[in-house]
Order: sequence, then C-alpha cells, then structure tokens
Amino acid sequence: MFAEERQQQIAGLVAASGRASVTDLAERFRITTETVRRDLAALESAGTVRRVHGGAVSADRFSTTEESILERTIQRQAQKLRIAEAALGFLPKGPSSSILLDAGSTTEVLADLLARGAAAPAKPADPAQELLVITHAVPIAAKLASTPGIALQILGGRVRGLTQAAVGQDTVEAAGRLRPDIAFVGTNGIHASFGLSTPDSEEAAVKAAFVHSARRIVVLADSSKLEAETLVQFASLKDLDTVITDRTPGSELAAALAEAGVEVVVA
Repeated sequence: MFAEERQQQIAGLVAASGRASVTDLAERFRITTETVRRDLAALESAGTVRRVHGGAVSADRFSTTEESILERTIQRQAQKLRIAEAALGFLPKGPSSSILLDAGSTTEVLADLLARGAAAPAKPADPAQELLVITHAVPIAAKLASTPGIALQILGGRVRGLTQAAVGQDTVEAAGRLRPDIAFVGTNGIHASFGLSTPDSEEAAVKAAFVHSARRIVVLADSSKLEAETLVQFASLKDLDTVITDRTPGSELAAALAEAGVEVVVA
C-alpha cells in the first residue's frame, strides 16, 4: 500500500471515530509506530488531523470545543438510545430510591425513557415510595415534572445557556448535601490517564460534586467520547463504578478501566 493511500485511510478512521492511537494504527496496517507517526505528521501538516499524546484526533477536536445541548441531541441518536436502554437496568430496585441525572444528551434520552414509563411503576399510593430524580438540567426537569411514580428535585443555580444546566457555587453546594443511590453522569471525554473531562470549569465543578456525592457512579458515554480529552478533569477512572457505551474501548483505555475496577457495558 502506498503511503498516500494509507494516510487517506488513517484520516478516514480518525474522522469516523474521532481518535486513533499509534499502536492501534500500527497493528491495523502492519507497520512500525515510527511510520505511523510520520503519517500522522503529514496529515497534521495537511490540516486533516491533530496529533495528541499517543495518537491523533480530528482536526476540529480541541480541548475547549463544546457543542450546545441542542446540537448534541440530534447526533448519534441510535447509539444514545441503546446506552439509555442499558442504563434502565441500573436503576435502584427498592422503594424510596433516588438517582441523580447529570445534564447531557444521553442522560436526556434516559429521562425520555423514564417519562414514557419505561421503568417507572404506576404512581404509588404513598408518595414516599416514588423514585426521586435529582437534576440540574432544565430539559430533563421539564420531561419528568409530571411523570407518575417520579418525584422531581431540581438543583438551583445560574443556568448556562449552552448546556441548559444550572452551574455555580449554589449548585455545587446543593449537590454536596445529597447522597443519592446512583448518579448517571455524562462526559465530554474519557481517557486512560486523564479520566473524565469537560471543556467548561463550572460544568466540571458540578460534575465533580455529583461524582463525590452519589453512592454509585454510572457514566453514559457514546463512543465519540472514548479516548478523548477536554480541558478540565472532573473525575478519575477510580471514581467510577460503571461505564455504558456503544463500542468496546481501545486497548489502552480498556486496560485502564479494568485496572481501576470499572465495569464496562457495551450497549
């Protein structure tokens, strides 16, 4: 295979998955890692990819890049639905249970399923038996406000327009006073060494508070988030219990998750 042909295929792989590692590319094309690095250097010079530690990402994938919740809602819908359906199996089974739903397009799909009664029983006679759902996300709160069998608690704060979620010290402090059974958390990136990250520091502070408050942490992350790093870390892999995604993570991330004792569910 000519170098130009191989580089076109590498560019296609990076565009499709958002990221490719040097070792995976070397194995795939049966070439040395040095040859892969030369290919990536040529592609970066052409503006096709951007090199990062251990591989390359799409040229437009910068650490502060962040799409609005409206943009993310229409992307990878089939994958997010599978992830949300798998997440239903992690809902606490006992009465008087509580969950925390982080802001995000995949957690919003989970809220859609709950609103349609996918896992909620008919409204119990005793309100104390309802599933308590805590959220700081305006779209999620709107979906669940009148759902039978669900009691809704909204965390206050300044609503950030891009994500339509409350952020700030009030939100962080409110989360710190709670101890929900499970937190379903979204992320912009999940990386072997950098852990979970998001581009905005205020969003990161709220997510970190969620991670530290809940008894169990379940991350909902479609495969575009795997091996990605954004600007602000909010959790390490050791903080997590389960990651639900739509494809098997690459070898480096898979090994790091296993070492941290994180359950990986591929929906």
